[in-house]
Amino acid sequence: MEIGFVGLGKMGLNMVTRLERGGHRVVAFDRASEAVSRAQNAGADGVSSLETLIAALSPPRAVWVMVPAGPPTESTVTALAGLLSPGDVIIDGGNTNFRDDVRRAEALGAHGIAYVDAGTSGGVWGLQEGYCLMVGGDADVCRRLEPIFLTLAPPHGYLRVGDHGAGHYVKMIHNGIEYGLMQAYAEGFELMHASDYHVDVAKVASLWMQGSVVRSWLLELTARALAEDADLTSLAGYVDDSGEGRWTLNEAIDRSVPMPVLTAALFTRFRSRKDNPFAERLLAALRQQFGGHAVKPRGGASHQ
Repeated sequence: MEIGFVGLGKMGLNMVTRLERGGHRVVAFDRASEAVSRAQNAGADGVSSLETLIAALSPPRAVWVMVPAGPPTESTVTALAGLLSPGDVIIDGGNTNFRDDVRRAEALGAHGIAYVDAGTSGGVWGLQEGYCLMVGGDADVCRRLEPIFLTLAPPHGYLRVGDHGAGHYVKMIHNGIEYGLMQAYAEGFELMHASDYHVDVAKVASLWMQGSVVRSWLLELTARALAEDADLTSLAGYVDDSGEGRWTLNEAIDRSVPMPVLTAALFTRFRSRKDNPFAERLLAALRQQFGGHAVKPRGGASHQ
């Protein structure tokens, strides 16, 4: 099959490479010319503009967008909409808010252009392992694109989960669950690391991959990270978030679905970005005020 691909970062380039290895023709574009050159080295036809990309594809065209969520995706979809023709389709494989999918599908549909949202999980390992694809959109359009989906995904790793927005909705919740799993591993391994038993946490992570009920790919990655640096001394305890956890929590609030694990995991990430946070300083001040407890000035020794 023939497909245009916009966005050649680490994940996008690996997806292009997997598609090329699967026998598809890929026409690739990125604003960074060096990224286009890497795609050409992987076998893709590299182009220097969206206009050239569209001209290089035969109708009905399919263009996969793999750029950061938010304004970059919005501007790319808008630009493509002005270049494509009725019967063409745009596939958004980024981490878009599902509400934006519904809006875009309606706007593009008025011009005869189809829209598919493809929640994509697999990270930088997807080239070898394949990408789990959660796809939303018109059933006939998704069926037409299945050769692409089936090449990108491992066996049984692709599913059309519903209409427009459903793919990114399911991916959003997937990422919310991921937050909770990562937090549980982090807390458990911190406790082992702090124990008096001097546990080799890297070996325990590898051990738990052998038949344990908590084995997972995340645990495998934990074992890999700890084997490289058991104390993680090269890292700062700063954890960012890309938005999906917030969206999942907002949806849970809208639907009155309790999600205490995600809430705690997300708020822990917020706390990780604070240096000497105000709330903790206030706690120290209150203990001193009501009980005369010792406080520790920043950069100094404790005092009453």
